[in-house]
Amino acid sequence: MHTYIHRVNYYETDKMGITHHSNYIRWMEEARADYLKSLGYGLRRLEADGITSPVVSVECRYKHTTTFDDEIKIEVAIEKYNSVKLELSYIMTELVTGTVVLTAKSAHCFIDEKGKPIIVKRLFPAFDEILRREKDSE
Repeated sequence: MHTYIHRVNYYETDKMGITHHSNYIRWMEEARADYLKSLGYGLRRLEADGITSPVVSVECRYKHTTTFDDEIKIEVAIEKYNSVKLELSYIMTELVTGTVVLTAKSAHCFIDEKGKPIIVKRLFPAFDEILRREKDSE
């Protein structure tokens, strides 16, 4: 499991002073990018290798509101991986209180520069091995 910290910005809140629901998906993407970078395969490296990983689906369960200046701990883990599709889970917790504010999942496929699906194991075996090892350790 990988941990990423996000501090709620003022502009991420709405007129009621709470974080707008769409921002949590942005934070998931921040955490995913940070996770991949920690594995040695950040988005810059993947794109340089001709790989992109678009979102196929997102599922969020909002548990509690957050507000400006809250620090949110985002734990990211690999739920499923099969060389074609990567599914991640997210648990967001308010750092000070420990309150779970959101649980979520995102699914991503892997495509080449032409938008064609690729099999990571065939084209990028080192990256495939890292993702498999991470999934098995969680």
